[in-house]
Amino acid sequence: MRGLTRPRRRLSAVLAGIGLLTTGFAVQVAATPAAHAATTHRVLFDDGHAEEAGNADWIISTSKPDPLAQDSSPSAETDWTGALSSWGVDLQKTGSYSLKTATSALTYGGSSTTDLSNFDTLVLPEPNTLFTTAEKTAIMTFVKNGGGLFMISDHTGADRNNDGEDAVEILNDLMTNNSVDSTDPFGFSIDSLSISSDYPSAISDSSDPVLHGSFGTVTKSLIASGTTATLKPADNSSVKGLLYRTGYSGNTGAFFATSTFGSGRVAFWGDSSPIDDGTGQSGNTLYDGWNDSGATNAALALNATEWLSGASSSGGGDDGGGSGTCTAAQLLGNNGFESGNTTWSASSGVITNSSSQSARSGSYYAWLDGYGSATTDTLSQSVTIPSGCTTAALSFYLHIDTAETTTSTAYDTLKVQVLNSSGTVLGTLATYSNLNAASGYTQRSFSLASYAGQTVTLKFTGTEGSTLQTSFVLDDTALNVS
Repeated sequence: MRGLTRPRRRLSAVLAGIGLLTTGFAVQVAATPAAHAATTHRVLFDDGHAEEAGNADWIISTSKPDPLAQDSSPSAETDWTGALSSWGVDLQKTGSYSLKTATSALTYGGSSTTDLSNFDTLVLPEPNTLFTTAEKTAIMTFVKNGGGLFMISDHTGADRNNDGEDAVEILNDLMTNNSVDSTDPFGFSIDSLSISSDYPSAISDSSDPVLHGSFGTVTKSLIASGTTATLKPADNSSVKGLLYRTGYSGNTGAFFATSTFGSGRVAFWGDSSPIDDGTGQSGNTLYDGWNDSGATNAALALNATEWLSGASSSGGGDDGGGSGTCTAAQLLGNNGFESGNTTWSASSGVITNSSSQSARSGSYYAWLDGYGSATTDTLSQSVTIPSGCTTAALSFYLHIDTAETTTSTAYDTLKVQVLNSSGTVLGTLATYSNLNAASGYTQRSFSLASYAGQTVTLKFTGTEGSTLQTSFVLDDTALNVS
């Protein structure tokens, strides 16, 4: 397609019409906020999926996104309002956690202050609406790149907003119907059960950081209408049941389970009653499972948060999404662009299925510039490279066509760069130009091993002059670590 001039109006309207554009992605790349101090573990509680519907009140504070706006130095759970305020206040009082609440669509690699790239752990406290395709990609990519995911279910049929979906169905859908890995990625499925009451007991494992963490020793939990999970270690050998329904063990009846995925960690709890502290907003009838005398629910919730956030160094997975051991994985989300404008931050219309260029595989690809007028296009994604990895190979396929006729002047360029969390360029991997035009795709590869242990942004910037088009076309990206 040499010499093809691209229409000025992009295909974003078409993509939006078929539901592939995701809100929360900036037109230009937004740098990830500056990294927090090493002792600060960043936890995001979701409140964008009907977590307050019906009699539920699964929030740490009515002040959102920042609970500190309600009380900047809480000493008692009543200083914040919500059925999860005890959980939030207990973490806040340690001085080692930064807590926020998300009330809109979950994103990863976007510019929002509650974008998942800004956090170590995401808590899903009994979601009651389905996650969108883009949200599922964001959540799964976040975990794969080193994030912690805390999934809290309830019994089957607990449809608090009467939309036909309950937490069992919603969380199973997240694990089995996503664009990142739908082949039982965590090694368990949530059972469609409604168990009226029980006090599940912890297994005997003195080395487990969730059962024996800095917040205390876990012996029992509480079921007050809840469910369990079926474990499938053949699908993920890291899955582990920590507390079991009375009379159950092994792969059935797991009330609390942990697992790993990519560089991240996962925890599952089969009931929301244990995290309920009995308080909340006016009009809600709530029950105090947090302080139930027959269980150790507070220690379980807090220790699990500590482990998921990387504050605990043992028990599998990588600490804080970027340190510890290395699990071989491909880290880039939506790496072939087939999910449209998800995971990547891109200029309008860059990710496209236009027939004017050809994808290397599939239907979608990234097309920077090609207008024949002064244009700057960008494409980027934030990724955490675990510190234990000695190999981190970035690769992508690039096709360049141009209407330029010069054989000596680079009028139009594509820069491939690595940025830190503050947006500072750490290195320029390559610069391509109209002088590199050729038919077909060529694979380009670079080592990012020197960035192990860091969260970095991979950024492509295409800059086109005022006349004669040059198109930079990308497909089939990958960041393989081991």
